[in-house]
Amino acid sequence: MVLNENFNLSNGKAIPSLAFGTWQISNEDVVDAVKCALKIGYRHIDTAAAYENEKGVGQAIKESGIDRENIFITTKIPAEIKTYEGAKKSIEDSLEYLGVDSIDLMLIHAPRPWDQMFSGTDKTYFEENLEVYKAMEEAYNDGKIRSLGVSNFDERDLKNIFDNCTVKPVVNQIQVHIGFTRFELINYCKENDVLVMAYAPNATGKLPGNSEVGEIAKTYNVSTPQLSIRYDYQLGLLPIPRSTNPDHIKENAMIDFEIKEDDMEKLYKVTI
Repeated sequence: MVLNENFNLSNGKAIPSLAFGTWQISNEDVVDAVKCALKIGYRHIDTAAAYENEKGVGQAIKESGIDRENIFITTKIPAEIKTYEGAKKSIEDSLEYLGVDSIDLMLIHAPRPWDQMFSGTDKTYFEENLEVYKAMEEAYNDGKIRSLGVSNFDERDLKNIFDNCTVKPVVNQIQVHIGFTRFELINYCKENDVLVMAYAPNATGKLPGNSEVGEIAKTYNVSTPQLSIRYDYQLGLLPIPRSTNPDHIKENAMIDFEIKEDDMEKLYKVTI
């Protein structure tokens, strides 16, 4: 069962192969959602300071009755924080809100502030990202963070970190789903021993309306979300499905089937 499987990170640590996402789930609602996911068998919870639900995630983990060491927590420094001091404070805040002594994986949420991510700006924020990463490395060396990574970084942003870091990033969390598969970036990450975590595997709800994807899902007797999550997983990526519906949370983890290669080829060509 995929819920019982791990990927091995390049730093030797294991990371559960499927994560439960908490984006757009309120701090109040996330408690029951995470507790439900943990009861079903998820052991990897993905959150972020920007989601404003780290306290709820921490509460759910505490109330679950599951040993903290058996739960993998990923969180992120906000994209707008681009200073060493700001990053240090963000790390301490996340530790406090989550109620833990250490975070399993800390990411820079994006290489540029969100309002500049898709604005066409020429500003790279290379130096600023190195300042943030320096704070992360110090927290790593102090045992407050167990693994370091990034999110929404492209090749040039990753190379900037590779060329200047002392602790290599082990993860890049990016959007990947049927109809949006950045093969060049995925391959670049793999070539550099960086695991890709795939967020929005269901294309933020757009895929269920695609008839071509729906027909392929029917041949495997699975839902469109299950097919899309399996698609990411079969590419060697770590999917991050999200839901507050207990039935969907359970269904999203039931991806122990294999998509035939000819169907994968069809899915590569889907447009949404």
